[in-house]
Amino acid sequence: MFYWIMKHIIAGPLLTTVFRPWVVGAENVPKHGAAIIASNHLSVIDSVFLPLYLDRRISFLAKSDYFTGKGLKGWVTRAFMTATGQIPIDRSGGKASEASLNTGLAVLGRGELLGIYPEGTRSPDARMYRGRTGVARMVLEAGVPIVPVAMVHTEKILPIGRTFPRILRPGIVFGKPLDFSRFAGLEGDRFILRSVTDELMYELQKLSEQQYVDVYATTVKDKLASVSR
Repeated sequence: MFYWIMKHIIAGPLLTTVFRPWVVGAENVPKHGAAIIASNHLSVIDSVFLPLYLDRRISFLAKSDYFTGKGLKGWVTRAFMTATGQIPIDRSGGKASEASLNTGLAVLGRGELLGIYPEGTRSPDARMYRGRTGVARMVLEAGVPIVPVAMVHTEKILPIGRTFPRILRPGIVFGKPLDFSRFAGLEGDRFILRSVTDELMYELQKLSEQQYVDVYATTVKDKLASVSR
């Protein structure tokens, strides 16, 4: 209920009036049944604007740190994540990664939409980075279509480190659903998982027209953090 109140009564009307996002291809999102919505990730507000233009509820997988903060800021962050349909997951690897996969599969098993950022984190410089193969494994295990989505200019509205957004007009481009049923039963093959992921990232790059860099965004962020110390 909180999700729909925020979307249709509180945040939704305000954001669409102030920012006036432009949208292309929303008809490509399935009207019924489970599907993965896979997007590039430029800003934390990607998870705010994207649900506004979906008739169906969407659940995102988000790192658990967002739900464990203390004080007023922690409460606001937790409320925001809940309101935008985000589900806490542990990204520490190993058994935690398996649990995260199962969480996503449970959403798809209920016939719902699951939102995923294949890069695994926000881009540090508005370029597109190598995709993580977890999304491919979910697609093959669940046997669902995946809709590529490009967020446009959201990094200019609320870049990393900025508290208050700039009033600029973002864009959302929904691509045609991708069908990977030809790889059914091969979710244990790491070469197939990489192939599926790379095909998805290629479609995202075409939609977003970002420069593509074939390394993980987390690697770049770690290097930037070590230089700033």
